Amino acid sequence: MALTTFGVQAGPAAGAPPAVAAAVDRGDFRGAEAAIAAALADPASTAAQRQALEFERERMRRIRLDFDLDRAAVLARLRQSIPDLREQEFDAWDRDGLVERMDIDGQPRYFNRSVSNLFRLSPEAAARRAPPVQAFDAGPYERLHPHHAEVIAAAHDGATSVAPRRVRVTQSLVVDADAVPAGETVRAWIPFPRAIDGQQERIRLLDTAPAGGQVAPEETLQRTVYLERTAVAGEPTAFSVSYELTVYARHFAIDPQRVQAPPDDPALAPFLAEEPPHIRFTPALRAFSAQVVGDETNPYRVAQKLFAAVDRIPWGGAREYSTLSSISDHALHANHADCGQQTLLLMALLRLNGIPARWQSGWAYSEDAEGHDTMHDWGALYLAPYGWVPMDVTTGQLASDDPALRWFYLGGLDAYRVAFNDGFSQQFVPAKHHFRSETVDSQRGEVEWAGGNLYFDQWKYRFEWQMLPAGDGTAGSGSDDTTTNTNVGETRG
Repeated sequence: MALTTFGVQAGPAAGAPPAVAAAVDRGDFRGAEAAIAAALADPASTAAQRQALEFERERMRRIRLDFDLDRAAVLARLRQSIPDLREQEFDAWDRDGLVERMDIDGQPRYFNRSVSNLFRLSPEAAARRAPPVQAFDAGPYERLHPHHAEVIAAAHDGATSVAPRRVRVTQSLVVDADAVPAGETVRAWIPFPRAIDGQQERIRLLDTAPAGGQVAPEETLQRTVYLERTAVAGEPTAFSVSYELTVYARHFAIDPQRVQAPPDDPALAPFLAEEPPHIRFTPALRAFSAQVVGDETNPYRVAQKLFAAVDRIPWGGAREYSTLSSISDHALHANHADCGQQTLLLMALLRLNGIPARWQSGWAYSEDAEGHDTMHDWGALYLAPYGWVPMDVTTGQLASDDPALRWFYLGGLDAYRVAFNDGFSQQFVPAKHHFRSETVDSQRGEVEWAGGNLYFDQWKYRFEWQMLPAGDGTAGSGSDDTTTNTNVGETRG
């Protein structure tokens, strides 16, 4: 079978007729399908146009998977926590947009995480739960932690990379039995870190299963290990990658009075530009920026104002990114956002204000008792004369009167995160032949076979990590305590 290689994953609306993408966004799936069928029947359609149209068809399928609850189902879920819920109460929350819904061809369909998000977004709804449920617990570094003080104390005499931690990681991906016909080759990509000076170093590949995994070149911005295995009837198809690396905390002691406009450097130009479809300087974004920034001109103070504004958006479980036609615009208008959505919104706002900004993402974890770990997205901004400094708007401001602690994540990072990606919607090496499941980020992995992509409902992933002594990269040198995560498309920090 002849396969077309898909290049950079620019997003669902890239190349599709705007009217088709808009119809999908507003839930007019019948209208979108009619337009897609007509366009595909036109012999004048180019290969690129046909690919974009086929993805809009796939996007509708994925949206239906995300919005798989009808009114009766979402009420039943809510009544598990609020047994005496009245329909009038539900209708009020629904009208206020607190129960995420999409009307598909005139039928209300509710997001499969709408109930848990409701309890995050509405104190009234949370108070109605019986028996009372413990408040949602954020990650350990989203509140003041001794590690933050450790990092600041260690960052002296110009040091910006401190408090190193050595970690061993095994990431695996298991395709459901019979998802692929027996005898067919299953192709998998599992995320793998790049060496980044002062952030993550001494990366050592330990093992791949099956053996012989192909590690993408160091310069690959969404780096992976590529693996192949033959499907066996009645058996799952498993892949895994194990490695070690040293991760540093970062801290830049930024003096606002020293911060200048960025230099006129061609290397910075891409990080000041729009990056459609997910970073666009829309009229709504410009209006929001003007309201937040006011007459401030100091780049660091502008960044503080924008960081604080985006930080105020409540966290909520997100739709799959591949279903969104513009993530920064979605984050601006939705009443909640997750880490990647907040980061792309902040990047768009910073670039609009002449401050270079770029993406980073991977996996965050903690060696505290709670054994926390999650997919996570963050970024960096360029502040002259300091250069590129980290930012994590989802972890956000910390509750402290000490500016160094309060603004720790605007110019700093903890030492408990592995970065896989230094750009979004980037090409894999080797490239996928079929659409990616995640067209923006790369944290869980990707799988396909000759017959097409395998979406997230056809396989499971697992991220296991173990802390080692910081100065020791040898096998078997860590503690026996290993914390694992087996979430299936449900967690992003």
